Amino acid sequence: MPLPLAPITAIALRYGTVALATYAVARSIERGRRDQRAEDAFDETPEGLTARREDEQLNATGRLRRVIRFGPSGPGIEIDASALGRVRFRRV
Repeated sequence: MPLPLAPITAIALRYGTVALATYAVARSIERGRRDQRAEDAFDETPEGLTARREDEQLNATGRLRRVIRFGPSGPGIEIDASALGRVRFRRV
């Protein structure tokens, strides 16, 4: 029995187009640099959510640190997600 190639070709073209577009976008994005001051600020952020309000701005931080293990004595992954945010209001 022959293999129907028309459906397989349509799917391959669709995924190939998505892969090519992803590759083109990835090549066009400028490589960022690591700012050590920002890295230190992320490391010093306390776990949980905090917020502070001053006259002209609102600052908020959040940090989540968890260790996930695969089995009782299996390998593990540490997840450390930090976020810093600032919203500033000024009259112009």
